[in-house]
Amino acid sequence: MDFLRQLCNIQAPSGSEDEMTAFVLEFIGEHSGGWQVQPEIFHGQDFQNCIVLVFGKPRTMVFAHMDNIGFTVRYNHELVRIGSPDITSGILLSGKDKSGMVTCELAVDSEKKLFYTGSREIERGTPLSFVPDWRETDEYVQCCYLDNRLGVWNALRLCETLENGAVVFSCWEEHGGGSVAFLTRFLFEKYGIRQALISDITWITEGVRAGNGAVISLRDSGIPRKNYVDKITSFARESGIAFQLEVEASGGSDGTEIQKLPYPVDWCFIGAGEMYPHSPNEKVHKSDIRAMTDLYRYLMKAI
Repeated sequence: MDFLRQLCNIQAPSGSEDEMTAFVLEFIGEHSGGWQVQPEIFHGQDFQNCIVLVFGKPRTMVFAHMDNIGFTVRYNHELVRIGSPDITSGILLSGKDKSGMVTCELAVDSEKKLFYTGSREIERGTPLSFVPDWRETDEYVQCCYLDNRLGVWNALRLCETLENGAVVFSCWEEHGGGSVAFLTRFLFEKYGIRQALISDITWITEGVRAGNGAVISLRDSGIPRKNYVDKITSFARESGIAFQLEVEASGGSDGTEIQKLPYPVDWCFIGAGEMYPHSPNEKVHKSDIRAMTDLYRYLMKAI
């Protein structure tokens, strides 16, 4: 879990993923020599802050978004949401402007306007993120931004043994997406890949329980093609790995963006459930993390 803790300490609000991109690229450079297959690596100007790894003869692509929710400094100490963060007064925020690192507190007024307090004036346009507070027990890990540092962690663990497939580290997912369109086009046109898995985090609800295994989503705000999801769940049952099925009316992921594209690409969201979503206290059961990792390794061979 030390590596997951490192990922959670990196600030990468949507649109400001540079530090996370650099960290992931450095990790790949240091560790890919020990992976079972050496991937072809795509990044740079044509991919903005995104990273694509292609292993062997890929049939399936895995998407893991690197960005997190947060806030943007406006005028007169006002803040604007990035995505849909928790807006409880007193939450600690941090960021960096031209004057250096800064820490402040979130404040919410009677009209639900957001402000920062207890700090010097922060340059307008500065992105702010929750201050990480890592907590770990025998059963749980807890910190801000397990959504989606855990999805990135899972994707990088998958790379250790992956023989055939593509692993994609995307951007902007928390604030409407945008990168998945050109990333999917690239992989569809260059490699003919027609199926995707979404390595992301969902929520604990009345139908999704902590400790009951990885979550396969049958639908959220988007509806994936049923025969593809049925194939995924059939292989999951054969694997013997603990999993549970999710049905929701709202929420979305990189998969939602894939569904809107003019390409015949199937997708399915598979992740772990977390408590206290989009807050500084996101909490995930360790057995669900293990099930998520095991299921991805199994499925990337099976499908």
